[in-house]
Amino acid sequence: MCTEHFPMAELLTLTRAARLVGVARGVLQRRVREGTLASFEGMVRADDLVRAFPGTQLEDNAEMARVERIKERAFGRRVYERSLPDKEVLAARLGELARELAQARASAARSEALLHELGKRLEGNPLGTWLSHELEAGMASGEDEHEILAQDGVMRVMTPHVKVVPGGQEFFVEGADTVLEAALHAGLAMAYGCSIGTCGECKARVVAGSLKKVRHHDFRLTEAEKLQGCALLCCHTALTDLVIEANVARGAAEIPPQSITAHVRKMDPLSEDVILLEVLTPRTSRLRFLAGQSAIVELGGVKATWPIASCPCEERRIQFHVRRIAGNRFSDYVFHRLRIGEAVALEGPVGEFVLRDEEPRPLVFVAWGWEGFAPVKSVIEHALAQDSAESIDLVWIVASASEHYYSKLCRAWADAMDNFRFTPVVARELPDLGDLSGKDIYVAGDSAQVEATRARLADHAVPAERMVAWVSR
Repeated sequence: MCTEHFPMAELLTLTRAARLVGVARGVLQRRVREGTLASFEGMVRADDLVRAFPGTQLEDNAEMARVERIKERAFGRRVYERSLPDKEVLAARLGELARELAQARASAARSEALLHELGKRLEGNPLGTWLSHELEAGMASGEDEHEILAQDGVMRVMTPHVKVVPGGQEFFVEGADTVLEAALHAGLAMAYGCSIGTCGECKARVVAGSLKKVRHHDFRLTEAEKLQGCALLCCHTALTDLVIEANVARGAAEIPPQSITAHVRKMDPLSEDVILLEVLTPRTSRLRFLAGQSAIVELGGVKATWPIASCPCEERRIQFHVRRIAGNRFSDYVFHRLRIGEAVALEGPVGEFVLRDEEPRPLVFVAWGWEGFAPVKSVIEHALAQDSAESIDLVWIVASASEHYYSKLCRAWADAMDNFRFTPVVARELPDLGDLSGKDIYVAGDSAQVEATRARLADHAVPAERMVAWVSR
């Protein structure tokens, strides 16, 4: 069915609809596939959403509070500082919404007048009786539907929605973020370079919607590019919902090799034997990588390939989990000689343990020991930032309980999200993972652990292509 049969004001993107009712976008996509939720060119009607999720509580804005809690507890961001747009941007967004509302009201008034006139001309005809009944039913639509549409209006002012073509990725522009910053916060591997308006690498074409320039840039667009609607995403924010044509890396092969110098930002003990090492990259030379990839790190003349434990959504902050290993020069340097502010050489990224850019499915993560958790954490945080998985199960298998060095974070994920389950396991063998049909399985550990998991999955007739593996070096 075509969207032109319905006012656009009554249609919601799947991403925004999922946030309004408090479920992952993948849940709505599954309902669309099953035929229990109607979709119109990737959008849903407010009344259909209400019927699919009866009793949704919107008055206390519970979903927005849940999103904020996830970000603060699971990602450790200072959300409040960037929760509100700039006042000029906010005023411009309100102006755009007011104009759209006026157009929608005028269109609705014309449609209503035409329908009433048609009803008069069909008076006494069965078609006229049906039309009158449908008009009365429409006027008496439920309060839940009105509340959905009202909340949608608020969200469009506070967090415009962006869709990227041709890839189909979606994200929201929150607070004072530029479009590029919002894309990076959502974990998208957008093409960009300096992020300050000098290189032009983040240039994209606006297919639909409006932007507002919020930063000066030295890079000059050609007249042809301006006529085509091109803009630098690092210097503009969204005034309205957007559709943009831009390059987003969909696989490890699409990320170029890089060499940069970062500096140690902090070193926090996660346990007696594991340190969280966080480095900060320069603002004009950030490391582009996909969640789950590794980097070659050089400290004090010692090089080591280490899995990145943070999500690309953290932008300039890159984290590693370093374990105390007797006799290991890299580990010894981190635990005994490394200082805050010290320069760190990074090369990469390397590895293909990345989230599949396909139709979302339930995800199962199996992390073996201390070394398997870091890459799994990165991919999980990326999945959370995208909010696309129907559900996430994390099974962390260790030989002794002390190796669950980040169990508090895992429990915070489980507490904050209804579709997340954490299972800590103290054993040397793979436990029963339950029904794995229709799920993607991500496994990280040493070669023997990964092969044992692969064999177990084969015994349960799980297709080999449904498993993605990371093997420690």
